[in-house]
Amino acid sequence: MEKQYSHRVKAWWTSGRTGIATSDSAPNAIHFTAPPNFKGMKGRWTPEDLLLSAIASCFVTTFHALATYASFKYTDFEVEAEGTFSKTDSGYKFKEIVLRPTLHVAREQDQEAALKLLDNTKLSCLISRAVSTPLRFEARVVVANVKTPCAV
Repeated sequence: MEKQYSHRVKAWWTSGRTGIATSDSAPNAIHFTAPPNFKGMKGRWTPEDLLLSAIASCFVTTFHALATYASFKYTDFEVEAEGTFSKTDSGYKFKEIVLRPTLHVAREQDQEAALKLLDNTKLSCLISRAVSTPLRFEARVVVANVKTPCAV
């Protein structure tokens, strides 16, 4: 029998252009707003931020799982996600999302394996695979002598 998993989030509008979202898996609520360019409050998460955050954080956790499985050591890893959207005939739509993972490794000979792991992560990330918006991938591997590798 196939394993199935379920996640649930609740969101509701509180006032003006703001709302709150909660999750069964997190103790703290997220206060969100419409983007400031759509008369939302500055300084709060927007649905667009949350979408990009979901993609970036899924990429990070997927990479770490694959690196752990492969016993691959790295010194630092970050992912920037940038989305571009505009108005279409049917409403606003993301045109493209760019993922910019930057992986730091201690040894030059780890670069090829690093790029392969990044590519496998791109193919395996649950959230980015669920999005129909075209994803552009701009991976970068940096070789640097950093104190200690991340535990895998």
